Amino acid sequence: MVSIGIDLGGTNIKAALVDKKKGFIHSISIPTHADLGKEHVFDRIALAVKELLEEQSITPIGIGMGLPGMVSLDRQTVKNPPNLPGWKVENVSKEIEKRTGLNCVIENDANLAALGSARYGAGKKMESFIMITLGTGVGGGIIYKNKIYRGTSGMAGELGHVIINYHGPLSNSNTRGGIEAYLGQRFLSRFAADTIRQHSDNPLYKKFHKNFESLEPVDLHNAAENGNSLAADILRQAGEKLGYAIVNYVHILDIRKIVVSGGVAKAGKWIFEPAYETASKYLMPPFREDFEIVYESLGNEAALLGAASLAFEELR
Repeated sequence: MVSIGIDLGGTNIKAALVDKKKGFIHSISIPTHADLGKEHVFDRIALAVKELLEEQSITPIGIGMGLPGMVSLDRQTVKNPPNLPGWKVENVSKEIEKRTGLNCVIENDANLAALGSARYGAGKKMESFIMITLGTGVGGGIIYKNKIYRGTSGMAGELGHVIINYHGPLSNSNTRGGIEAYLGQRFLSRFAADTIRQHSDNPLYKKFHKNFESLEPVDLHNAAENGNSLAADILRQAGEKLGYAIVNYVHILDIRKIVVSGGVAKAGKWIFEPAYETASKYLMPPFREDFEIVYESLGNEAALLGAASLAFEELR
């Protein structure tokens, strides 16, 4: 059985032809051109599907697509997705089916990263887990008994907007101090730049003081690996904040397995160890049993595999 998985982002449209048992057959990526409006983006998605199927003798069962924003329970409509100008409440499935002739179901991209992990990655051995995606922002997905937990209207799992300090910094949340304000890539980089500016003798200052916009979490990781204590401390503070958020997630959901992915997660032990230590310290004792934080190495492929898996499970 073969399906098409699509990961729609504000910058690129990634598409893959996926065999249910074997995984990826073929994949492509094309620019989204999001600034040209929703009709143009729908046409670009159809173009990606056409290019993906060129020279292929396979007929997919349909399309599963991940995108930012809150998706309806029937997996047809998205509301106000970020990074897609002009989008409000859009029946994406209908638009894609009209352009491709293939049935299409959609889901929040972070939910599909969790589903991809559950079917093909680190979450495969777990019946239930919480996926935290640390990318430009902070997303999340909840797998409960091998299925995406979606809440009452399909919008559950907005883990990045859990507040840990209502006097804290701003992010994309409607209030201050959401976990995204500490772990989202651009917010973490902003905090790191502000901290480094206060240490002009640090190698990171000497490297980035003329262009702090280019500072990324991977630079902090590399510096920490090379013995830079300031970089290690910045990542430690971020990891502690993640640990506090995890305490909230585990206490509410009673799910003790945490899977973390995304670019910021590549900081590895410099974030994971303080997150684990903080969560272990503040979790109520019964919740510490079987508590675990693991890294998902699939990266962006998890969302594509999850999108294809959605098609397998909803369109078969």
